Amino acid sequence: MIVATLALLTLQQPAAGPLPRDTAAGRPCVLEIDSLARVHQLASGADTNVYMAGGVLAHCKGTGTTFRSDSAAYYGGLKRWDMVGRAHVVDTTLTLDANLIIYYLRQGRLDAHNNVVAVNRGNHSTLRGPNLTYYRPVQGVRDTTETYATQRPAIDYRGAGASDTSEPYVIVADRFRSRGDDRMWWGGTVTVDRSDLAARGDSMSMDQTAGLGVLLGHPTVTGKGTQTYTLTGTRIELGLAGREMNAIRALGNGRAAGTDWTLTADTIHMKLADRKLQQAFAWGPKDSVRARAISSTTTLVGDSLALDTPNQLLSEARSYRHAHSTSKHDSTTADSLADWMSGDTLTAHWVQAPDSAGKQRSTLSQVVARGTGKSFSHTYPAKPDSTRPKLIQRVDSLHADTVVDDRPSLNYTTADLITVRMDKGRVTLVTAAGHVNGFNLDPVAVKDTTKAAADSAKARPRAPTPRPVKKP
Repeated sequence: MIVATLALLTLQQPAAGPLPRDTAAGRPCVLEIDSLARVHQLASGADTNVYMAGGVLAHCKGTGTTFRSDSAAYYGGLKRWDMVGRAHVVDTTLTLDANLIIYYLRQGRLDAHNNVVAVNRGNHSTLRGPNLTYYRPVQGVRDTTETYATQRPAIDYRGAGASDTSEPYVIVADRFRSRGDDRMWWGGTVTVDRSDLAARGDSMSMDQTAGLGVLLGHPTVTGKGTQTYTLTGTRIELGLAGREMNAIRALGNGRAAGTDWTLTADTIHMKLADRKLQQAFAWGPKDSVRARAISSTTTLVGDSLALDTPNQLLSEARSYRHAHSTSKHDSTTADSLADWMSGDTLTAHWVQAPDSAGKQRSTLSQVVARGTGKSFSHTYPAKPDSTRPKLIQRVDSLHADTVVDDRPSLNYTTADLITVRMDKGRVTLVTAAGHVNGFNLDPVAVKDTTKAAADSAKARPRAPTPRPVKKP
């Protein structure tokens, strides 16, 4: 507390030296004035109000909490300390700047208004907004700090152990609350942005000690970069290791979409490293919607799926239990002409290859079925086969020409292990091992109708030429 005699005694005192360690042990602040230029006192009943100007410095007795402002006022009856004009507070856990800060000493509560900037001294996270309410620890009332802010404060969140130069997550919401340094809550149109990702939701919570963040209310997480991804679900959990995000989990109606793939399932877990997606896992409870992975020409279905996406590039997908895959030559191929495979497990491999525009994309190169495997495919020759029948291509009504037969063979195979190799979306080889059965049908020979027409013309007998008859 402050009294009039203390203000008068300290009127001409120089600024205090280094403050002593915190010995208040959570007791309400006892205010001591270190420096001021002008002071005016007014009696208010049994209490005294003190008004100070010309630059005011003060601190809480026995602590490292300091105050600085252009002017200040102390209301004895309310035990309230008002700091007006470039107000600056340094507490044990944060620094606080605003145009107006009101400190209720008994409650240990600070209300900051107008151009508020609060910096966490432990992790260098920064809050900016129009207002902030900050509660200091008070013995018998609260054992840790609490913070409240409204009107869409923006927070540069860096996390434990981060330097003040590290790239932060920029989090904006209608409302913000924190308890201590490790538990935080946001509500109302939450946005999270950093150079490598963006997240959206109606509300978000974060427990830094547990390494867990939760997004609710139409949540989405989007990975940025040349190979992007987006994850949606009923609830999204964020796994945190220090200040870095190492996992993202969609629980309920999960859907993940990358540049070359789409994954849907009840539950989707995604693993990150070096700020990039590395793996994705999908599954659901019994009798729920099965996990499904889709690329532009391939669909992979199973009770559970695992995708390997090193640096956000699709390289391998695995389907477990009741696995089934369909593949088309291109996106315009009819479903009835698609190749398919099934088995207890399926493993599909992709390689990076340029598309028609020259852009690198993941292209399916091989699919392996294990355990009661089945496959049906349109098999194309890897190179023209001169022994196969030739197709006749009519050029005009008088001439004809032949072209290489590029029609596929039809292959149906059952085996314990089936491997299908592909090139540019076409099946080039099917191999099988263990209890092999099936058939392979080559294209039928095409009858050369133009040659038959010419031969028939040659074989047709000529009509006899009439000869003149001589009259007797």
